[in-house]
Amino acid sequence: MKPKPSFHSNLIIRNGKADDAALLAELGARTFSDTFAADNTPENMTAYLASAFSLAKQGGELTDPNSFFQIAETNGVALGYAMLRSGDVPQGITGDRPIELVRLYVSQESVGSGIGAALMRVCIAEAKQRGYETLWLGVWEHNQRARAFYRKWNFHEVGTHIFQLGDDPQTDILMQRAVSE
Repeated sequence: MKPKPSFHSNLIIRNGKADDAALLAELGARTFSDTFAADNTPENMTAYLASAFSLAKQGGELTDPNSFFQIAETNGVALGYAMLRSGDVPQGITGDRPIELVRLYVSQESVGSGIGAALMRVCIAEAKQRGYETLWLGVWEHNQRARAFYRKWNFHEVGTHIFQLGDDPQTDILMQRAVSE
């Protein structure tokens, strides 16, 4: 098996802007589907993708003052993105001044190339610059690859919550880390 190419030399990570709604709707739906379609029913995937990655939903998230997007591009092609959001914090998150890492998505062909790590570094720096002290997230209990990735970034498990995928209530593991680690 050939190793995945590294995109570091051409990688640009930029802030998301209002006119990125179509890009994020497509990239978000594609990466979510690539990662989770095999383990979920087509009906639940269709329902979730339609609600979470519609053009209107992405436009609203991009203009939400509590949300921040980072988009990873190589040669003008978006290969991944991350979304941070401040606001409601579930029970179990114990760190001070928390902000949620809502999404860290990398296109299937780029997984393992360092783009996820580059996005994580930018998210940690962004959280720190904005005065947050804790970064938290929810990750599907069956997504072992993502859970291992987050553990490498010093996230630790602090609880669970329900993630609704269509009509299927799924268990997400809540993880957090100090921004200053």
